Amino acid sequence: MSDLRLVIFDVDGTLSDSLGEIRAAMAVAFDEVELTLPSRDEIKRIIGLSLAEAMPLLAPEVPPSTHARLVEVYKRAYQQNRLVAGPEHSPLFPGMRALVQRLSQEPETLLAVATGKSRRGLEALLDVHEMRGYFQSIQVADDHPSKPNPSMILTALTETGVAPERAVMIGDTRYDIDMARAAGIASIAVGWGYHPLSELSQATASVETPQGLAEAIDRLTGEK
Repeated sequence: MSDLRLVIFDVDGTLSDSLGEIRAAMAVAFDEVELTLPSRDEIKRIIGLSLAEAMPLLAPEVPPSTHARLVEVYKRAYQQNRLVAGPEHSPLFPGMRALVQRLSQEPETLLAVATGKSRRGLEALLDVHEMRGYFQSIQVADDHPSKPNPSMILTALTETGVAPERAVMIGDTRYDIDMARAAGIASIAVGWGYHPLSELSQATASVETPQGLAEAIDRLTGEK
């Protein structure tokens, strides 16, 4: 299988713009436990982490039992908001659907997702955008330690049989980039997500457009 390559995508901030939905669910959760809602920038900083890791960062002053409550209410609110929003939920960034579709049609290219979302949340998002069938490997927070632990990437490599030097991780946060480094694969930082590119200097490459992303994927996986 040495001729195959693996392209791994983060979701929130990379494929889809989920900030509005995430902030709305956070507002419900923090109101439920009578805490002040963190700022927009504070919420952006934790996107990519699992909820169990994120809540203590957003509310360090409360005990673990309150963090667990925040996670529970957040999940319920996010699901309810998703049902109401329907196809408008977490819109894809311009150009990303076309890029994923094109890559999925290449016989030498396998696609994967590595996300801090739950499996239920990810599958609902992929279904809304009719993208579930594009990915050969799905790695979610339910089954792994939080990013930047490399477990998601290492499992994707094992499932697909692709060598690390033929794989690349695409993300918008330092958690994605650090995860790729820990797994020993290349990484591409995208400039349309939630962490500024100035903070993602450890990435193998950085891009500002889907076209630039396509070119970087080819370059870093030995294609063209």
